[in-house]
Amino acid sequence: MFSKINSFSTKLLNIAIAFSLAAMSLSVFGNVVLRYVFNSGLTWSEEMSRYLFVWMVFLGAIAALKDKMHLGVDIVVNSLPKGLQKAAFLISNAVVLYLLWLVLEGSWKMTLLNMNSTGPATGMPLSYLYGIGIVSSIWMMILIIASLFKAIRGKSESLTIIQSPDDVLSDNHPDQEDKIIAK
Repeated sequence: MFSKINSFSTKLLNIAIAFSLAAMSLSVFGNVVLRYVFNSGLTWSEEMSRYLFVWMVFLGAIAALKDKMHLGVDIVVNSLPKGLQKAAFLISNAVVLYLLWLVLEGSWKMTLLNMNSTGPATGMPLSYLYGIGIVSSIWMMILIIASLFKAIRGKSESLTIIQSPDDVLSDNHPDQEDKIIAK
């Protein structure tokens, strides 16, 4: 059940990121062509591409957290004994949960504050722009809480906060590492 939800959410996330990138690119490219070839343009293109970029960045942050690809320095944590590694993992994730709560609270306030404000070119409510903070913080909180439950249950692989490039290569493409070493 959980794997089906995880698979569906990953597909949904990838589709949303791809849609944001494609729509943003087409909007900007179409506006450039219209401006330089036909001496006209889309008045909403720049604003909409900015909104899509904000959404794409926040959705990318979710994807990076899901794949443990955020930047981090784990040299100190890796040198600790297993018990202290687990404590450091729990403390760091508790701090991340608190920070995500702050993002959620601030995004909620900004969304409510901008319910009646609209973008100058698109006329779109600005609450749509600030709403991504709510979506991303809740989604990331769910991922962190799931990671905490795995760590508490004692799964040792769940104690990694970030993945090294070697881990990514060996997880995704086991034969890819051999090709890189052979070069």
